[in-house]
Amino acid sequence: MSSVHGAVLHVRTPLWPSQPLSVALGAEVRLKMEALQPVGSFKIRGIGRACQQLAGRGTRHFVSSSGGNAGYAVAYAGRQLGVPVTVIVPRTTPEFMRRVLRATGAEVREHGASWDDAHAAAAELASAGGALIHPFDDETVWAGHATLIEECADQWPAAPDAIVVAVGGGGLLLGVLEGCARVGWDTVPILAVETEGAASLAASLRRGELVTLPRIESIAITLGARTVAPRALVRAQQRGVTSHLVDDRAAVASCARFAEDHRLLVEPACGAALAACYDRAPALRAARRVLVVVCGGAAATPELLAHWLRVTAGGR
Repeated sequence: MSSVHGAVLHVRTPLWPSQPLSVALGAEVRLKMEALQPVGSFKIRGIGRACQQLAGRGTRHFVSSSGGNAGYAVAYAGRQLGVPVTVIVPRTTPEFMRRVLRATGAEVREHGASWDDAHAAAAELASAGGALIHPFDDETVWAGHATLIEECADQWPAAPDAIVVAVGGGGLLLGVLEGCARVGWDTVPILAVETEGAASLAASLRRGELVTLPRIESIAITLGARTVAPRALVRAQQRGVTSHLVDDRAAVASCARFAEDHRLLVEPACGAALAACYDRAPALRAARRVLVVVCGGAAATPELLAHWLRVTAGGR
């Protein structure tokens, strides 16, 4: 676990064998359960590390540009470290998540229709005093996320045949790639999963250069970065990462199926990675041992899951 002055930030999460997913895929599937972090997602690993370092240098105000898992991680870290936090959220942020952020002690402000708008406002606020904690484009954040692969290598010593990871801005992907380099899994295939309408990495890989999406058109708003981190594109190209897309309906259906299989709620962003296994993505069909990062999702409730199911089924 990670701690500073007695403040526990991230914990060592279990690596669960999943019988239901193993049956669905026809391979041994193990789940790195980042949904069991104190804030419900992997984000606390890297963001917690960044906040710890900044607090150690005397930073007196953290600013975040995320109404989702990253914002919650900054709010939690700030509370544990005794540093005030302001989170700038876009209009798409659910009221439930705003309440969570406020309950954790953060000041919540709204700006713009998308994360990109909120991030611009957060950068301006931080420039007046404080530290901007980027949700995904920061080397310290990637290094923190890499610890989840180090744990996996200890929990499952033989390298898997594939690692499945959801991609939004690319911070988790970069952490997974760094972790693989640390433990000697440099040749393990990586399947990077995005939802249609939020697939900035896939578009960039196709074009061979960074692509900025005109808008996010996916229910998986925590995958909603219109441009992936530049380093994520470079490393994905160097490593030969395979891109895989799923639609919103498959992502949400996988959330529901996972809740039945493992009694745990996750967001559609995480459901996208699970869908690659439930629906037997072509890149996984020859694999015998598959590691899936269950990235989590603090903004998942039974009511929201029911809403997502209605929306993706064509209802309201």
